[in-house]
Amino acid sequence: MVFGYHGWCYREGLISKLEALGDVMASRFSQSTVSVGPNGFDHCGPSSSSGDGDCGRSNLSSLPQNVVLCELHHGGSEARVPCTPSEGGLVSKWRLKNRIKTGCVAIVLCLNISVDPPDVIKTSPCARMECWIDPLSMQPRKAIETIAEALKKQYRRWQLKSEQGSYQGKLDPTIDGVKKLCTTCRQYAKSERVLFHYNGHGVPKPTTNGDIWVFNKSYTQYMPLLISELDSWLRTPSIYVFDCSAAGSIVHAFIKLNDWCAARTSESTRDCIILAACEVHETLPQSAEFPADVFTSCLTTPIKMALRWLCTRSLLSESLDYSLIDKIPGRPDDRKTPLGELNWIFTAVTDAIAWNVLPHDLFQRLFRQDLLVASLFRNFLLAERIMRSANCSPISHPALPPTHQHHMWDAWDMAAEICLSQLSSLVEDSGAEFLPSPFFTEQLTAFEAWLDHGSKHKKPPEQLPIVLQVLLGQSHRFQALVLLARFLDMGPWAVDLALSVGVFPYVLKLLRTPTPELWHILLFVWTKILSLDKSCQVDLVRIGGHTYFIRFLESREAYPEHCAMAAFVLAVIVDGHRRGQEVCVEADLIHVCLRHLRSPNPNGTQTDPLFLQWLALCLGKIWEDFLEAQMIGVAANAPAIFDPLLSEPQPEVRASAVFALGTLLDVGSDSGTDGVSRDEEYDDGEKTRAEISIIKSLLSVVSDSSPLVKAEVAVAIGRFAFGHNEHLRSIATACWKPQSSSLLTSLPSLAQIRGTGSGCTPIQLGSIVSSQMGPLLRSGSNSSWIRDSRVSSSNPLVASGVMHGSPSSDDSSENSDSALVNDGVSNGVANSFTPKPLDKAIYSQCISAMRTLAKDPSPRTASLGRHVLSIMGIEQVETKSLKNSSISVRPGETVTGCPSLAGLARSTSWFDMRAMGMRRVCSLESRPYLTSSPESGLADAVLASGGTTGAPERSFLLQSTIYNWSCRHFSKPILTAAEDGEEISARMEEGEIRT
Repeated sequence: MVFGYHGWCYREGLISKLEALGDVMASRFSQSTVSVGPNGFDHCGPSSSSGDGDCGRSNLSSLPQNVVLCELHHGGSEARVPCTPSEGGLVSKWRLKNRIKTGCVAIVLCLNISVDPPDVIKTSPCARMECWIDPLSMQPRKAIETIAEALKKQYRRWQLKSEQGSYQGKLDPTIDGVKKLCTTCRQYAKSERVLFHYNGHGVPKPTTNGDIWVFNKSYTQYMPLLISELDSWLRTPSIYVFDCSAAGSIVHAFIKLNDWCAARTSESTRDCIILAACEVHETLPQSAEFPADVFTSCLTTPIKMALRWLCTRSLLSESLDYSLIDKIPGRPDDRKTPLGELNWIFTAVTDAIAWNVLPHDLFQRLFRQDLLVASLFRNFLLAERIMRSANCSPISHPALPPTHQHHMWDAWDMAAEICLSQLSSLVEDSGAEFLPSPFFTEQLTAFEAWLDHGSKHKKPPEQLPIVLQVLLGQSHRFQALVLLARFLDMGPWAVDLALSVGVFPYVLKLLRTPTPELWHILLFVWTKILSLDKSCQVDLVRIGGHTYFIRFLESREAYPEHCAMAAFVLAVIVDGHRRGQEVCVEADLIHVCLRHLRSPNPNGTQTDPLFLQWLALCLGKIWEDFLEAQMIGVAANAPAIFDPLLSEPQPEVRASAVFALGTLLDVGSDSGTDGVSRDEEYDDGEKTRAEISIIKSLLSVVSDSSPLVKAEVAVAIGRFAFGHNEHLRSIATACWKPQSSSLLTSLPSLAQIRGTGSGCTPIQLGSIVSSQMGPLLRSGSNSSWIRDSRVSSSNPLVASGVMHGSPSSDDSSENSDSALVNDGVSNGVANSFTPKPLDKAIYSQCISAMRTLAKDPSPRTASLGRHVLSIMGIEQVETKSLKNSSISVRPGETVTGCPSLAGLARSTSWFDMRAMGMRRVCSLESRPYLTSSPESGLADAVLASGGTTGAPERSFLLQSTIYNWSCRHFSKPILTAAEDGEEISARMEEGEIRT
């Protein structure tokens, strides 16, 4: 597979802009000036609010004058991490809630050929053509039938996939005939839109009340048809086209009807669209220059109408033969032909005009929701331009601002004149070469000029809709994609703007392109789109788009930055999307990612930190809460493969590896079927070995210098505690189980508590715990340092009668502890399976590690550690200084016990252990207020919302932030980051920036 990265850049002369994609991403982590290792000080990021800038403040003058503290992890991990794509501050509204298509077209022609209406005095000569047919050239009945068939064909051009039965008409009808037509069309269309086309050239003008005219059965009288009746027959959604004089009165009547319905019902605005030929006081043009149905001709045959109108005003009018306009070679859907190119340019021009003058929500409704409606409104812009030259103003509902003098019409006139100038030679010589218009090249040049000088605070580029149209053709697609990539790189606002104009279906279709040189550009475009809107994952899975990005990971020739983007896209595809997880597992994505982590790559992708980071995050997301993927990961020895990543110098990589290991832990399933297959498919021995390996790996980085890594360790061990809560509680319970021995022989030495508690690693502490699990004893009534707590009657645990081991039931505390261990409910969380117990030393080490994190200087890490302890049944409380405590130890006597659990108290005895710093807490179902209790000390930001009394939920699991935090990298400018870095360095050298 050849990607041609440098060829992409050099081909369009954009190497200075686009080479930054590789340079910036390759040096993303190398810019840090302090990088020691996983157990050293790899950065000086703020770990607490009080020590925000203390690190290195006194020796800044001796540091080299480089850009420091400029990475994402220096942005303050204590700050709230932004939400995942599509859930952040900028929420894209580009995706339409309801996509409607027009299911049926009702055509009503009231021409009454050879009989003029009484209120119209026609000039001589006057306009006669109806659908480009002279009605006087044949018998009246045949003429109206021919006109009706021609109009159906003209509408069908805008709906190529429409069925024959979806076009129905009535010629010179009665009221009953119109009613039957409307009801039939509504039944046929069901909930889809119905188009009602009314030609009233053979009847009087509409009344002041907006009523239109039809005929009686004998054709001797004109009969008024109430607009309210017509509306009741067609209902909504609907679109009306009224081609008659004074059509504005019909629009005003509809608006009053809508207001009346809205006042009487609770329904929102009715989906009713109206296109009318002229205002209330205006009459249709009668000049022979125009056809009689000039409004209909503009709506249904815009190219022919536009060229005919232009010929009379062009400087080339004397040399043009009007009859050649009907002989323009090509098809409207073939962009390589003259007719196809004109249609393509016309669509681009009208889209650009509409997008620049309309509010974005109205643009999406009229130009993106319905294919036929979009075509009619593009052509309506042409009708306004042409008919205003005849002192006639078409109107619509919803109303559009004037567009007939927009400067983009000049670009259309030039393109049309270039085509017309070649028309004579093309018609005479079928082998003559057609020279394409420079329209799209000029518009791309204008768009590139905007990219060089534009910004978020300036007017959006008016060429953006034209750029999207260019993507449909092959001639300028490459250049358009490069410019689109540059625009999307300007920030989330640019991505949102591109999505709102309609880029999504274009780039979705391009995923199937066989052109290799477009692959990496499309990868960048999709990276930017998914960094803003995660919901696109469903569309990618639906068309099998995930295989497109897996190809990048499988290729040994792909650049590291491309592979990192592909891993990011795949991570978003599987994030919280079960179908996405399933198809990626079927595509063997797990083994593809693990191969990159296991073996070196010829291009050095294994050493690229960003690629390693997103490989880990992608794997973590694909097997998150997905048992089948977890089994595949365990079988592939994923825990051992991730071990080296825990020693990487970059904290982002280490944190991502911890996240992947944590999500590999199975915490149970809410689904009953998963629980059944769990015992049948998951080998207990293999699972146990994997859990031990994962926990040992996590415990090895508890003392990591980065708060980012330690927070992920707490989240991962929290998942482990969720699944093994019973066994962890039994270890904690055994530590305080009351015995008859004396206090002094069971309590740990205060000196030993202070020494080991602050100096030992979690594994050392855990070893002490497992070997010295000495029980804490309750002293007698004369003890001066332990006393029964007074439990208030207002405590919800007392009031509800669920408090275990209250002071009055201390004698039965041992029995109650045994019951708690075997009740099948883990700290308020009912698991669908009971995991096989591991070695007690593992559980002891986990408790010790969480106690260490609970005292971490980082507020968020400490909060996470306390929450995990609460899941284990332990809660940290206020700690008193030892000199103020009344603990008495005889001189020379050492007290052995449980150093890692020093300061923990059993909730079943309700001792006041504030001097020791910890206490046991009752189960979560007994304390539904735990997550919001002010005394719990837990941070609401890291707890999932919810939780009902007596209803155990997985929502108590801690939420990882490394994935959401890492997504910020791709939402920021990438192509211009290198230039920005050079500018910052230059300013620092000039003394403008001081560290």
